[in-house]
Amino acid sequence: MQIPEYYNPVARDIAQALVDGFDKHYRLFRECNRGAKALFEAGDWQGVQQAVRDRIQFYDERVAETVARLHGEFHADLLDDEIWQQAKLYFIGLLANHKQPELAETFFNSVFTRILHRDYFNNDFIFVRPAISTEYIESDPPTYRSYYPSRHGLAGALLRIVRDMGWTRPFSNLRRDIALALRQAHEYLDGQWPRREANFQIQALHSPFYRNKSAYIFGRVINGGASYPFALPVLHDARGGLCLDAALLEPWRISVLFSFSRAYFLADMEVPSGYVQFLRGMLPGKTKAELYTMLGLQKQGKNTFYRDFMQHLQHSNDQFIIAPGIRGLVMLVFTLPSYPYVFKLIRDVFGGPKDTDRATVKAKYQLVKRHDRVGRMADTLEFSNVAFPKARFTAELLAELRALAPSMMEEGDETVVIRHLYIERRMTPLNLYLMQCDREEKERVARDYGLAIRELAAANIFPGDMLFKNFGVTRYGRVIFYDYDEIEYLTDCNFREVPPAPYPEAEMSGEAWYPVARNDVFPEEFGAFLLGDADVRRVFLRYHGELLRADFWRERQQRIRDGHIEDFYPYPEELRFSLRYPQRFSGR
Repeated sequence: MQIPEYYNPVARDIAQALVDGFDKHYRLFRECNRGAKALFEAGDWQGVQQAVRDRIQFYDERVAETVARLHGEFHADLLDDEIWQQAKLYFIGLLANHKQPELAETFFNSVFTRILHRDYFNNDFIFVRPAISTEYIESDPPTYRSYYPSRHGLAGALLRIVRDMGWTRPFSNLRRDIALALRQAHEYLDGQWPRREANFQIQALHSPFYRNKSAYIFGRVINGGASYPFALPVLHDARGGLCLDAALLEPWRISVLFSFSRAYFLADMEVPSGYVQFLRGMLPGKTKAELYTMLGLQKQGKNTFYRDFMQHLQHSNDQFIIAPGIRGLVMLVFTLPSYPYVFKLIRDVFGGPKDTDRATVKAKYQLVKRHDRVGRMADTLEFSNVAFPKARFTAELLAELRALAPSMMEEGDETVVIRHLYIERRMTPLNLYLMQCDREEKERVARDYGLAIRELAAANIFPGDMLFKNFGVTRYGRVIFYDYDEIEYLTDCNFREVPPAPYPEAEMSGEAWYPVARNDVFPEEFGAFLLGDADVRRVFLRYHGELLRADFWRERQQRIRDGHIEDFYPYPEELRFSLRYPQRFSGR
């Protein structure tokens, strides 16, 4: 892009400062992702989790640095509109050969919106729509490698794919693992797996993806017009070597790896748009917003989500309504029936006996953002100053906002601006689900509810309020926790048995006969307020009765304090090679 010479040099310097700020951010982001390989090979699982937590802060730190630089060097808040418009044009010119232009545009928006009022949030000043195409950006190393099995067969191609990942820690028995992966592929495709056709190739993403104790190889087999996605989880085995743990071949199972209830991946990407395009080819049901977010680029995910949401508003006409279910005491929740998300804001007036405040609730949500969600806690997108068309709000919802959260809304003639908002994937509240499902499904979900509590405990999370209304059921039937205002680290809780009553009448009193501190928890009381339904109670006690004992929780606390990190598999354990083909692991 040619910039006329008469343009203000201050605008040019501002544009360069913005590019410098973003480039520093992405350099640190890639260094963190590259470090995941060494952490995985060393089995430093706490290091992997710490890297994911630390990386979340990188973006805001670089934005704050750049804002401070623009204020200090250019008195940014005093600059006129023309300079900002010219700075945007210079910035576009600097992105002509950039490897992450879409991320840089989002960074520009983040800095700009911290400096000027939202009246300027239009296409003249920020990137409401992308200015630079992300198609066909060259990458070194390439986004994916191609393999042609016509000479050496599928086994030879898969062997090269795994070796090209560059791990120095040896596999215990890689040829066995590859044979099992191919066997599972043939079983899944019922013998229709392509063999040696001339146009047959395998494509695999260049970088492995790391999360928790696992690495993942993602790719697809292409044969003419047919495409078969695959994901190969890689773990440490009992002998200290690496192993392929499973072969995930169904697109929906691979999609679950990118679920909103999982921690973000660590993956080294020079051109992230190339990775997103590749993954969308494998998983067409996933949006760009979801994939950017799960790659640790949550700001880009937010930006892309918001653009998609604005597009949906333009092409729909239903109204925002209060979300179905029992009203929360801390959060006010509304939804748009035609859109699969809910919108949550912190009330000004807390209901009932809630002893908390806005800052504490926001800290709880940030805790979940930084923590390993182990497939049991919903991720959220956090927004500020979101403008909604007022005509799309029902009268009931407007009345509730005015009554319960007046400080969180700014009401105009045509818009309602929500000052602080969380957006979360919509689920069916567990209490409603249990009322609507048949007995068999109720038993399955009741068991999964107990598993959710167990897995949260293993991840050092105590939900606090475990009522069914605070859990949801996903489209895949999985129980997820989503109400965080009473969440605590498990190790911060004091699990106690209820002491004996001093006299019989004390048990009939509405008051406790024993002192209760803030973080005291009495698990034996859970059944009284959780298990009123006879079917749920029977299933829960059968599979999870120990959750009603304080010693279970204290034992989990001790494991966490000893540094133990549990295994969490985002796929059924029966798909693991060691369980699916036990004879191949028994030495026979």
